[in-house]
Amino acid sequence: MSANVDRRGFLLGASLVAIGVTPGSAGAADAWADSPFRRLTDAEWKRRLPGPAYRVLRHEDTERPGSSPLNREKRKGAYQCAGCGLPLFKSDWKFESGTGWPSFYRAMPGAVATKTDYRIGIPRTEYHCARCLGHQGHVFDDGPRPTGLRYCNNGLALRFVPA
Repeated sequence: MSANVDRRGFLLGASLVAIGVTPGSAGAADAWADSPFRRLTDAEWKRRLPGPAYRVLRHEDTERPGSSPLNREKRKGAYQCAGCGLPLFKSDWKFESGTGWPSFYRAMPGAVATKTDYRIGIPRTEYHCARCLGHQGHVFDDGPRPTGLRYCNNGLALRFVPA
């Protein structure tokens, strides 16, 4: 492992602490801190993931609205993180938000971690996979009952597994 990778890991960890990355669902403890996925270098992630998924998951890019085939997915099953396979959402929690991205009103307990994102000049709640820290999307408080939440997810960051 090179000094640059060690420095990058240190800076990433310090940044996450400084910006307040917190467990998402139900305040669950960070059970994934020792995950081998968190020890992968950027170069290893780049080899593991197709280019567009790599840019979304590892560099917080956003796919074009309406571009994901998962928008039209109606089968029963689960949505997993495309980076590490952690189940994030059940198909029963998916709804049509009209935004152009797969949307869910609930996440699996302990599956996502959140932080405040100021990239567009206003604070938004960004969420990542709790196991590999792959960027998924943003959560808003304009979703349907029973939670009132809308997890607006990049389809490239997800893998659908039919029931």
